[in-house]
Amino acid sequence: MLNLPSGIATQRYPTFFSYSIYNIPAIIMDSSNIELILVNISGTDRPGVTASLSSILSRYNAQILDIGQADIHHTLSLGILFKTTSEVSGDILKDLLFKAYELNVNIRFNPISIDEYEKWVSLQGKNRWIITILGRQLTARHIALVTDEIAAQGLNIDGIQRLTGRMPLNDSDEPRSKACVEFSVRGTPGNYRDMQNRFMQISSDEDFDISLQEDTLYRRCRRLICFDMDSTLIETEVIDELADRAGVGDKVREITERAMRGEIDFCESFRERVALLKGLDESVMRDIAENLPVTEGVGRMMEVLKRAGFKTAILSGGFTYFGNYLKQKFGFDYVYANELEIVDGKLTGRYLGDIVDGKRKAELLRLIAQVENVNIAQTIAVGDGANDLPMLATAGLGIAFHAKPKVKATAEQSISTIGLDGILYFIGFKDSFITPAK
Repeated sequence: MLNLPSGIATQRYPTFFSYSIYNIPAIIMDSSNIELILVNISGTDRPGVTASLSSILSRYNAQILDIGQADIHHTLSLGILFKTTSEVSGDILKDLLFKAYELNVNIRFNPISIDEYEKWVSLQGKNRWIITILGRQLTARHIALVTDEIAAQGLNIDGIQRLTGRMPLNDSDEPRSKACVEFSVRGTPGNYRDMQNRFMQISSDEDFDISLQEDTLYRRCRRLICFDMDSTLIETEVIDELADRAGVGDKVREITERAMRGEIDFCESFRERVALLKGLDESVMRDIAENLPVTEGVGRMMEVLKRAGFKTAILSGGFTYFGNYLKQKFGFDYVYANELEIVDGKLTGRYLGDIVDGKRKAELLRLIAQVENVNIAQTIAVGDGANDLPMLATAGLGIAFHAKPKVKATAEQSISTIGLDGILYFIGFKDSFITPAK
């Protein structure tokens, strides 16, 4: 029988004492001398806990088969699965127990059979999915709805992490706060399309966003991200701003509505709207550009993307004048949009070159990817309108941003509750890695 240090209360280690302290051989898995033991440690986190326990395993030449650790508000949860032999297992458990007492942490030992271990190994080959949920705040109900669907699809959660910083206790302290939690799950959904539709419905009903992505190599190495401009990077449609200054706002909006109803295509509506701008002074464009309502999160997002080595592009059915203004301000690498003809300082009502419509946006995405030597699966596209759908479908990750219902229903991913920097969480960035924009 083990001699315990004075003062150790057996109730601190109920699982261990129930089968191990007085009968160490109970850990033996089979007739061989190989033993697999899972150690779970919990308690107040402090420097040196993992080092102290792993040093004991090292001293007995134990082989670590798996290890994982989480720290939630300075509370440690550490798991170590190791392989050893029956000749030394009792000494290992005794030394770990004494060290846990010294560190004032709780420790539990569980024997793992060879069959259980092999089953666990086989699961590692299954598909992995990343489910990201984000919004101004996340509640227990949000978590419950998402995890219920995960379970209903036969998937197993093997990791959960919070990507955003600490939430304010009073919502009024930070009206534009963000909350994001990422789930790593394994398995094959019973019905992927049903799962995606269910998440979209939950997202719409409960006012938070859900992203479902397969965790492939490409998800971890995105390299190019392309944005629509109007109502995506900026919170307005520039052509409406120009039309209002020209006194033809109602006419332009009427044409836009006809295009949205499918009565005319984008190119035809574009020609008609541009023609109505004839005679507008170029100085009006400068004034609008200098006062563009930039979407929440653009500065923060661009700072992080540039620091991480992303190439960025504006692919817009709007106008190059305003795209180039954003390029200069935020450091975009490419701008492709429509060029308004200006003669003697005034708009002629005509445009130069080809119209950048939905089809052209998708072509430009492929072209830039080719120039930058980026696999199309490593690309991201972000937009809000129907003319963005070809681009969203072409990219490796297409995100509908505060989009029209048709676009949101068609796109695989969407963000509707927070700013553009929400994209950073979809690609796995944590707030602790992100420096706020200056």
